[in-house]
Amino acid sequence: MINKLFKQMLLTQILSAMTVTLCMLIDSMMIGKFLGVDSMTAYGLATPVLLVFAALGCLVSAGVQVMCGKTMGSGDKQGTNACFTVSVVLAAAISVIGMAAVLIFTDPICTMLGAGKPSADNEVFRLTRDYLRGFIIGAPAFIAAQIMVPYMQMSGSRIRLVVAVAAMTVGDIVLDILNVAVFKKGTFGMGLASSLSYYIAFVIGVAYFFKKSCIFRFSFKLVSFKVCVRLVKDGVPTLINQVSLVLLTFVLNKLLLDVSGNHAVAAYSVISTVGNICYAFSSGIAAVALTLSAIFYGDEDSTALKKLVKIMSCYAVVICTVVTVIVLIAAKPLVTMFLSDPEAKDMAVSGLRLFVLSLVACALNTSFKNYYQGIERVKLTMTISVFQNFALTALSAFVLSRFIGVTGIWLGFLCGEGITLLCIALVVFMKNKKFEISAQSFAMLPDKLGAQVQDCFESSITKPDGVVEVSQQADEFCRTHGLSSRISSMIALCIEEMANNIAYHGFKGRKEHSIDVRVMLKNGSPVLRIRDNCPNFDPVKYMELHESDDPLAHIGIRMVMKLVKDANYVNSLGLNNLTLTL
Repeated sequence: MINKLFKQMLLTQILSAMTVTLCMLIDSMMIGKFLGVDSMTAYGLATPVLLVFAALGCLVSAGVQVMCGKTMGSGDKQGTNACFTVSVVLAAAISVIGMAAVLIFTDPICTMLGAGKPSADNEVFRLTRDYLRGFIIGAPAFIAAQIMVPYMQMSGSRIRLVVAVAAMTVGDIVLDILNVAVFKKGTFGMGLASSLSYYIAFVIGVAYFFKKSCIFRFSFKLVSFKVCVRLVKDGVPTLINQVSLVLLTFVLNKLLLDVSGNHAVAAYSVISTVGNICYAFSSGIAAVALTLSAIFYGDEDSTALKKLVKIMSCYAVVICTVVTVIVLIAAKPLVTMFLSDPEAKDMAVSGLRLFVLSLVACALNTSFKNYYQGIERVKLTMTISVFQNFALTALSAFVLSRFIGVTGIWLGFLCGEGITLLCIALVVFMKNKKFEISAQSFAMLPDKLGAQVQDCFESSITKPDGVVEVSQQADEFCRTHGLSSRISSMIALCIEEMANNIAYHGFKGRKEHSIDVRVMLKNGSPVLRIRDNCPNFDPVKYMELHESDDPLAHIGIRMVMKLVKDANYVNSLGLNNLTLTL
């Protein structure tokens, strides 16, 4: 089920990762083709500000993935709603304060970015200022779109995500064309077009949260400083990751200006834009890894976490190898879509081909980084972020540029990512005290996470006639592990009754359905978890709403609820999760 779930989430997460980059790509193409090199340089200089807002959005979004993943994994509904409420309030505050700051301090910000001082003959400064003013109008929708993505993934609303991203992309293309052909508002119009397209995506996405079926509930009563601190703390590793990217962009822009002038910065703008689309694949894989690792870690499911490491690594290598080959072949036509200046174009083509050689290592680094964040190895996550996205890449670019100029800067990406991956392998080696390339070793799980492997029973049911066999296997497992015949029989009975009920009502249609059964013995207490990918059904709430004096009504569910000490249901990632404590 984990492999199927990963594949289901991956496409929408990749598209969601493109929410920001698609608009940047379209703006870059239009600016490069129709507004000239100065406008392209201005766009490149403005990029760090865009990345700052992306970093703030990612701070809250990652905090949601980790905190909400854990609360949903453990069945804490109030904690989930508290996370939702605080994240909405925090996103709104960041949007308003950030927008006001940029509008008030636009001129000094442009100077700090390298656009020089405002003057009548400084065209780059004016163009940079115009783009920032147009873009910042969309800051609230820009950040809100990032916050909505993890919630919609966790609720299984993946089709709506795809529609929102598609509408945003089409909207930005149409608005950019109108700006170039009709309104002629230059870089301000390009920034404004992006802002309006973000609002289109926001309107489509936010409609889900007003539906009765929405599993998240907003309540001002749940706003607390403690929850806010926890949310921010869980998102800090991602913030450091984004800040590192901002610093890297700033440093490379300065380095490129010194080495080769405006044409190099324009070339880097194209490489960054195409690179961001390439990064969407690795970011999508890593985002799924973060969400799933947080949920499985909250559920203390070590087996699922090890499987996740193997699956995410395979996808990272395969997908990014394909992307690398495609970009290597298509580098020249891709750059031609953005630039017409011969010098800047030649520089961008060679730079792009060198840059994409780092994609596979980048995907592995980013996936491991997010996975470690989900299992609370925060220091390791932050170290990888700084090494990968700033320190090692910037240092490599600086050193190599002293010897081979601009080419050395492009090679800095490959060196930075490669050395970072070697550092991760070294940490794994030091922890395990042996060199082994396996999912288990790179999983880096705490020794006391959940029950030991030998104290867990796990099986999947894909056909109704498999229910009895699994219940019998669970009975035998419990007896051989010292549980009484009474408790063993109760566990087998709970599996048989609930799984039969799920199979009878849920195994319909063309979709492949499965039921994952897990019995965990921890501290001598048995816990049964039943997870399925059938239509949503909460047996706990169902019994509360359908109380009856008829002893035969809902007899299977009623019997199970009377046998257990505690029953907890949560729907996450579009899956039904029922946990029974006996």
